[in-house]
Amino acid sequence: MTTSSSVPPTSEPWPDAANHPPPAVAAHAATGPTEGPSAGPLPPAGAERERPAETLFPPVAPPPTGPKGPASWAGRLRTLPARTWRGRPDDPRWVRPALLGLLLATAVLYFWNLTASGWANAFYSAAVQAGSVSWKAMFFGSSDSANFITVDKPPLALWPMALSARLLGLSSFSLLAPQVLMGVGTVAAVYAAVRRRFAPLAGLVAGAALALTPVAALMFRFNNPDALLVLLLTLAAYGTVRATETASTRWLVFVGVMFGLGFLTKTLQAFLVLPGFALVYLVCAPTGVGRRLRQLLYGTVAMVVAGGWWVAVVELMPASARPYIGGSQDNSFLSLTFGYNGFGRITGDETGSVGGGGGGMRGGGGGGMWGSTGVTRLFDGDIGGQIAWLLPAALILLLFGLWATRRHPRTDSARIGFLVWGGWLLSTALTFSFMSGIFHQYYTVALVPAVAALVGMGADGLWRARHRLPYAAVLAVTVAVTAWWAHQLLGRSTQFVPWLRNTVLIGGVLAAIALLLAGRIPGLTGRRIATVAGLTALAATLAGPAAYALDTVSTGHSGSIVTAGPAVRSGGFGGRGGGFPGGGAGFPGGGGRAGGGTGGMPNFPGGTGTGAGGNGGSSNGMPAFPGGTRNGTGTGSNGGTGAFPGFPGGGTGTGTDGERRTGRGGFGGAGGGMGGGMGGMGGLLNGARVSAEVADLLKQDADRYTWVAAAVGSQNQASYQLAGGEPVMALGGFNGSDPSLSLDGFKQLVREGKVHWFIGGGGMGGGGMGGSNYSAEISSWVEATYTARTVGGTTLYDLTATPKSPGL
Repeated sequence: MTTSSSVPPTSEPWPDAANHPPPAVAAHAATGPTEGPSAGPLPPAGAERERPAETLFPPVAPPPTGPKGPASWAGRLRTLPARTWRGRPDDPRWVRPALLGLLLATAVLYFWNLTASGWANAFYSAAVQAGSVSWKAMFFGSSDSANFITVDKPPLALWPMALSARLLGLSSFSLLAPQVLMGVGTVAAVYAAVRRRFAPLAGLVAGAALALTPVAALMFRFNNPDALLVLLLTLAAYGTVRATETASTRWLVFVGVMFGLGFLTKTLQAFLVLPGFALVYLVCAPTGVGRRLRQLLYGTVAMVVAGGWWVAVVELMPASARPYIGGSQDNSFLSLTFGYNGFGRITGDETGSVGGGGGGMRGGGGGGMWGSTGVTRLFDGDIGGQIAWLLPAALILLLFGLWATRRHPRTDSARIGFLVWGGWLLSTALTFSFMSGIFHQYYTVALVPAVAALVGMGADGLWRARHRLPYAAVLAVTVAVTAWWAHQLLGRSTQFVPWLRNTVLIGGVLAAIALLLAGRIPGLTGRRIATVAGLTALAATLAGPAAYALDTVSTGHSGSIVTAGPAVRSGGFGGRGGGFPGGGAGFPGGGGRAGGGTGGMPNFPGGTGTGAGGNGGSSNGMPAFPGGTRNGTGTGSNGGTGAFPGFPGGGTGTGTDGERRTGRGGFGGAGGGMGGGMGGMGGLLNGARVSAEVADLLKQDADRYTWVAAAVGSQNQASYQLAGGEPVMALGGFNGSDPSLSLDGFKQLVREGKVHWFIGGGGMGGGGMGGSNYSAEISSWVEATYTARTVGGTTLYDLTATPKSPGL
């Protein structure tokens, strides 16, 4: 066994890591010293290297580097179609067709039944509708084309959808098709990043694992910002791998641009992986420390420019010349970034949010409104079915990869890959596990590329070293653990494909045993057993998430809180600690485990907690909002009952897992229940069901008004705007608690004839959530001043009519 610091022992999983540095690195070593250990001599051309026989994962060297600079662009553009079709010159002929087949299969899967989700998240769809008719609304991310208020995120994720709507016309397809293309692009980027160093099948396994992860199949067909964020972060990871291989300033600047654009997509969440990427480059890049620091500075400048230009425009522009910044309490994008959308998500102190202020709401036994925190959070309840299928395997293979490359040189590309993707996984997973603020199941899509890449890379190394018993044992244990965990996750949905649960477990165990035995059997027989076992292991480990993904694409999803796969038996926001304080049932999933509810919190009404947690305490709750009842009712398919205070407009709400899974869903008016989900929270998390009569009424004389109507809460507003196609004012933004317009300001708009209708019902209205009371004040004034009119089940107030009492 060689003792060279540059050439790992041939019995290790990646024996070629240092023998095949990227050409730029080899050239740098030839022209000058590096910081790391000196590179060993390259083996003679055509020389045989010691390795076990392989069938699925052949060895790989990084691709050659072509000419650089502007002079090379014409030639590279001319050869792009051929390179895209044929791939790398040293690839087997089956590799590129397999990759194109994977991308095509991903596109087919994600495009399938795409329009079943309708407007998906109407909150963002309304902003896309506004941006499709107003460039100003598109630039700011306004909820309406009259630019009253923005969504509570930067606008970059809205721009591809708005451009698609301008090109194809506003529809469910034009809205969601860009998200599908982002998903296909993410699969391609993960493949490219893994394939840089590892075998072709490693990249294909990583790409397939990503495409079949349930939460990816959900969010790459949904119009939330997460799809674009994941694509940008994956491109940043690819750029980090490329930059660290060759100490490339150009690629590091590219990484900075990706992070800057990520910030314009979902603010600070884009930076969760940034410290890890920077540290990997600082430690591993094959150049001097001083140059590494300068290059990181260049990347930082690129990030600031790419992400800061829009912020500078918004902050420097007079507030009167732009829409109100939705989600903020002071009309400042910076406070939104560092408060409600930033550190507030970590601490739970999110004034004006759903349960915002004061660190959030606590359930019994320590569980918060957004579920219990801790290292098991990503494995518990319905969160596990979103992301955790391959999470144990990814953690095992990360540890294995770092151990297997422990004697490789500092600049080794295999270890760089594990550090980049492992850093992504750990930093994001730990943040999600312990954050006390708003947390939704679909946030876990940010983990998918890292999990998929680690599975592909680790499987490549273990397969290559499967002839050695220790490595074969690790591979077998990984397969068996993954199959057992899939068996557990499938057990949470016992009515969903019931035969699959035991099939996965049996197949995984048999494959693990066969992998252990195959290395002990010499010759062709052993290789054939290993091949069959490997294919069986692949099927057993991906069957569970694939089934969930197929269930996801076959069902429409709409609303603010969506989940992939079938309903599960336990889990949800109540988590281990039970439901809402005061006895509201945990949601979705209902009852908590041991601990149940606690005595009532004054902001919420009493109720009955169901499930293992038992009964909660009681509390009279806060007074009803105008037009509502003090103790409303609500039902849900996966939880008990629990009342929430009434909201303007009357009616009851029905929730199912906090989302609607067929079309656009209904409208929870007064007293929408929280039981089983948040679907009935007065239009806060789901929009209204708009009748044809109301839509036609809003269109009448629409050109005479700046806003055809005003409604409390952006989800409520979005439904009416999308139905009528005309701008509707969202009072109070998403939660109805932003101080976007005072009562005096609203009265002035009414006097000027700029608003035609006021729509009863809507969102939270502020106050109890720690935000502004302006929306509730406006609602009370309208109900006291104008006569209600019911059209198609909706309560409307004509603001151009003669007031029934003075005070206008």
